[in-house]
Formats: sequence, structure tokens, C-alpha cells
Amino acid sequence: MRSTFDSLKFFNYRMWFAGALVANVGTWMQRVAQDWLVLTVLSDDSGLAVGIVTGLQFLPMLLLSPFGGLLADRLPRRKLLIGTQTALGLLAAGLGVLVLGGHAQLWHVYVFALALGVVTALDNPVRQTFVAEMVPPASLPNAVGLNSASFNAARLIGPGISGLLIAVVGPGWIFIINAVSFAATILSLTLMRRDELHELPHTSRGRGQIREGLRYVQGRSDIVTIVVVVGVVGALGLNFQLTSAVMAREIFDKGAGEYGVLGSIMAIGSLGGALLAARRKQPRVRLVLGAAFAFGVASGLMAIMPTYELYALMTIPVGFASLTMMTAANATVQMSTDPVMRGRVMSLYMMVFLGTTPIGAPVVGWVAETFNARWAVGVGAISAMVVSAAAAVWVKRHWEVEVTYRLRHRPHLRMVGPTERAHSREEAKARLGASDAQNATGLA
Repeated sequence: MRSTFDSLKFFNYRMWFAGALVANVGTWMQRVAQDWLVLTVLSDDSGLAVGIVTGLQFLPMLLLSPFGGLLADRLPRRKLLIGTQTALGLLAAGLGVLVLGGHAQLWHVYVFALALGVVTALDNPVRQTFVAEMVPPASLPNAVGLNSASFNAARLIGPGISGLLIAVVGPGWIFIINAVSFAATILSLTLMRRDELHELPHTSRGRGQIREGLRYVQGRSDIVTIVVVVGVVGALGLNFQLTSAVMAREIFDKGAGEYGVLGSIMAIGSLGGALLAARRKQPRVRLVLGAAFAFGVASGLMAIMPTYELYALMTIPVGFASLTMMTAANATVQMSTDPVMRGRVMSLYMMVFLGTTPIGAPVVGWVAETFNARWAVGVGAISAMVVSAAAAVWVKRHWEVEVTYRLRHRPHLRMVGPTERAHSREEAKARLGASDAQNATGLA
């Protein structure tokens, strides 16, 4: 258990973890309130409208993430985060004032979702790379896992609170609460001990630096594999705020409270996946592929659950698999990337992971309206299984990976590449050399 929370022994990370947890609760509360506002107040139960809002919120990821990554590589990351977190708080407050004043219309939510996406596109690469400045390199996988745990602990709390508050006071106050929650993150950033930060190197100004990051990624087949798999799953499978809303409303005939509970129950599995990831010292590509396939299987089963209670129960393994995939992908990319390039590489990763949502969310929303909500979940399940299986076949052929299954020993499934085989041979030689030396000593 101690190794799970290892990064919390560092003062700066403790401050960040506490502030981010508060802000994440507010963010999850707003997500639920925003989708419920669009679905039940500003439209006639339109899954497509919810999909458009989600799409607009993530559209800037496709356009601006590389610039966010370049800023992360050039400028002081702590100061950048103070600016982006302040902007996110002001946007939440603005939408809250419109809703409370009774002036909110659907196009207002579209505009605010787009503005929120612009700021988030700049914030995400900075926030991802800043983790490496709060802890030493050996603790980075643990810190990434705890970040995900914080996000999903908030997901466990936020949707349920939001659903209850929507029923009592309406969605407007949720936006105001979220705006105030960003003060916790800003305070934690200002209180950090600057002399204890492990500052990553900054790149100087120059032409073609975004293209340089793209060329770096193109030359790394492991990163490309992760990006493709996570991109497809993110586009069609990770639309829970949309699919849970239409499933609760249309299939199970439930209200805001039950919709919020779905997010909280899913967070049980997500939190478990995040805490397990925090104990993992060296995530690998194979874990990303395995988790993506498991997500597809679990989502497919969830889509056919006949009752609300069984559907809610199946969200736990779905949350566990999705979080394992995301955390393993994030940590693998960060740990294997040159620190000078990390901001740009992470921005390209986030651009695909989150930026494909504007393409996928309206498609999933259209499927929900044209067919039904079950098929909206099913599309994500099928796509996850297909892309992860295809990636595994490609990896086996191009990386000369040996796959073996052992019933009596753990791990049961082993995937060994050329690098690991060479490492094993070197270890064997070293052991043999040590044995020879011991024998020679004994003979002497």
C-alpha cells in the first residue's frame, strides 16, 4: 500500500494532488450538469445535441494541442497552469450566471463548450508534463497513476453530488461551484516550493519545432501504436457522458439522480484501475493493447444489460479497463520520451486521444438517435476490440514478438520482444560469468 502512494511524500506533489482533487470534483459536477441541461432543458431529449456539445468541447484539441505542447516545452509550466486554471474558472462562472439568470440557450452552451475546449487544449500538455517536475523520474509512473486516481476519485464523488443538486437547486449552481473549485488548484500552485521542483529542460525559440515533434513521433512505432489504439477507443468508446445520459433517460427511463449515480459507480472501477497503475513501475505497450481489448468486451456486455441495476454494475469493469488503458498509455509515452520533446509529444498524444472526440461524439449521438442507445455503446465496444486486436497482430509481425501462454505460471500470457530477449541473454551471460567466477574461486 505504501508504494501506491509513494509520490505523496513529496511536498509539491501533495499540494498538487489536494488542489487537483477539489477541482476535479467540480469538473465532474459540471460535466453532468452540462449534459443534463442540454438533454432535458435546452433540447427535446436530443442525444445529437449532447454529442455536438461534447464535440465542440474537444474540437480545439485537434487544432491547438500542438501549440499547447510547444508552450509547455518553452515557458515556465507552473505559471502557465495558473493562467489556464484561472481561465477555466471564469468560463464556468460565466455559464453559471447565464443559467441562473434564465438566459441560457443551446447556442450559448455551444460557445462556452468551444471556449472551454480552447483553454483545455493549451492546459492539457502543460498539466501532463508538469507532473514530471514535481517528482523525481523514478516516481513518475506512480505520480501519473495517482493523478488518474485523483481524477476518478472525483468522478466517484462529483456525478452523484451533481445529480442530487440538480434535482434540488437546478444545474446553474453547479457551474458556480465548479468555478470556485479552481481556486484550490491555483492556491496549490502558488504555495509550491520552487527550489524542490525538478524542472525539465526548456527548448529555445526556433522554426519548425512542431514539425520536429511530429517527426519524432513518426520515428517511434511504439508511440504510434499507442496513439492509434487510444485514439480510436477515445473517439467511439469513451463517450460515457453522452451514452450514460441517453441510456439512463431513454432505455431505463431514469432521472438526473440515477444518471449521476452511473458515473459514480463507473468511477469505482476507474479508481481501482488507477490505484493499481500507481503500483506499476514499468507500463508497457502490451498492457495498453490488453486493456483496450478488455474494455471492448466489458462495454459490449454492458450494452446488452437488461436492467438499470445490471447496467450500472457493468460500468465497474468498463471503468477499470478504460482507466488501465489510459494510465498505461500516458505513463509509457511520458517515460519513453526525451524530456526536451515531452511537451510536444504529449500534446500530439492528447490531440489524438481527446481531439478525436469531436468526430466520434456526434457519430455516437447519431447512432443513439437513429438506432438506439444500446448501439451507441456497442459501436465503442466493437471498435475497441477490432483496433486492439489489429494492433496486436501488427506488433507481433513487425516487432518480432513471441507470444506464449503458460497455464501453471504467472504471468500466464507473455509477450517478449527482441529487446527483452537480448536483455535476458545478457542476464544469463552475467549469471554464467558469476557462476564461473565462483567455481574458479572454489578451485583456488
